[in-house]
Amino acid sequence: QVQLVESGGGLVQAGGSLRLSCAASGSIFKINAMGWYRQAPGKQRELVATLTSGGTTNYADFVKGRFTISRDNAKNTVYLQMNSLKPEDSAAYYCNADVWVTGGGIYNYWGQGTQVTVSS
Repeated sequence: QVQLVESGGGLVQAGGSLRLSCAASGSIFKINAMGWYRQAPGKQRELVATLTSGGTTNYADFVKGRFTISRDNAKNTVYLQMNSLKPEDSAAYYCNADVWVTGGGIYNYWGQGTQVTVSS
């Protein structure tokens, strides 16, 4: 099994910054893409940013220029640096990863989520 554990959420004022982290552990052979999604109350979960093992990034239009995704492959950890936060960025943020497990096969995993609240 593989576990994804997020950290770094919290309460911040509009215009502020937060850095989210997501560490993967368990029966990992290799991690392909890692990413961040978010879900606000009453809304569907939406993609924020993804990063492949080869370094290709993909950002939602609403975070381009404000958020940066990065990863430390040696630590199986992905980060999301969030700057210029807006109240509409308030949501539960979830880590996601496509993982080749040591027993064979590739599986998709989700973290438990970390809450980000941006006050106006």
